[in-house]
Amino acid sequence: MKFAIIKERKNPPDRRVVFSPQALAILNNKYPEAEVVVEASDIRVFPDNDYKTLGFLVTEDITDADILFGVKEVPVEALIPNKKYFFFSHTIKKQPYNRKLLKAILEKNIELYDHETIVRQTGSRLIGFGRYAGLVGAYNGFRALGLRDKLFNLPKVETLKDLDAVKAELDKITLPNIKIVLSGTGKVAKGAREILDHLKIKQVSDALYLTSQFSEPVYCMADVMEYNKRADGKVGEKYEFYKDPSGYVSNFMPYAKETDMFIAGHFYGDGSPFLFTREDARHPDFRINLVADISCDIDGPVACTIRPSTIADPFYGYDPITEKEVAYNAKNAITVMAVDNLPCELPKDASEGFGELFLEHVIPAFFNDDERGILKRARITTADGKLTRRFAYLQDYVDGKV
Repeated sequence: MKFAIIKERKNPPDRRVVFSPQALAILNNKYPEAEVVVEASDIRVFPDNDYKTLGFLVTEDITDADILFGVKEVPVEALIPNKKYFFFSHTIKKQPYNRKLLKAILEKNIELYDHETIVRQTGSRLIGFGRYAGLVGAYNGFRALGLRDKLFNLPKVETLKDLDAVKAELDKITLPNIKIVLSGTGKVAKGAREILDHLKIKQVSDALYLTSQFSEPVYCMADVMEYNKRADGKVGEKYEFYKDPSGYVSNFMPYAKETDMFIAGHFYGDGSPFLFTREDARHPDFRINLVADISCDIDGPVACTIRPSTIADPFYGYDPITEKEVAYNAKNAITVMAVDNLPCELPKDASEGFGELFLEHVIPAFFNDDERGILKRARITTADGKLTRRFAYLQDYVDGKV
């Protein structure tokens, strides 16, 4: 069995990698029967020499490898036929811009395993960059606050060495007396909470948050059953909601009336109620004036997120009256941070964390006959150019019918 770390070829360049040199060394020690090569890259956060120093072959030719590991989509022209590939394909939600990619994967008899489909039996994801999206997204929210209100000037995350340097910058700032709501309880939300806790912002209960004013910054974490409720007035149930959210309506407005800064770290499922609509944002009691939208669902559950922003230009403003984009610091605007590739700003830490999870949950499946069904659940396409049964719903997408 021969593994290869591939060069990232998507633009804009992504410096992340599935395995750091140290993680590959652990893999090699634990599974000496596995051979590992690294495709040469001039953009990767870990230079080629770091892999060479630990004894790994760095080469331009990886065509003899069996299993190829990448992060972002592989351009169609770079796909090697008859291989097993792991990367974020952004196809499982029938994303129109990647239909050609999935079609090419089938035509080239490639077995595709999407990082997003590596899940437990319950369906919850095992690996990802969620924590780092949360960390960077929350930091960027405070950076926007400082710049907009001329309170402090935090540097961009991409200019800092690592997470320790990010936290060191946060140690230099003093926050005004604001109320912050953080939606979600998963890896993204927990990453954001790490920043809030580092800033020593006190966490309070939802009940206290919604009924009290404070003389210091505070935050609360709102779970899906806090900001949604059953339309018929009965008590809601989380797993019932996940299965079928159609009988639910948003209960977010009580938070919006008490909140200055909203950090969106939730997962938004198809058919779920919007947290707040454009009409809600025009309500005279709507208090939120800054949104760090880590989830970044465009023109969806967070009404002011009308487009993704970029690492180069991370902030814009939303005017609730005109429903148009304005300057991020315009009067009466909601300042929005909606960068959709946040972990790219912290490539070293993100890669190290991702590799640890991959080593723990995925690599053993290659050597224990996939006893937990990890690979079976994750496989989207087969070696003979077909969709697996689990992903057969993508056929009309492949055929161009949707």
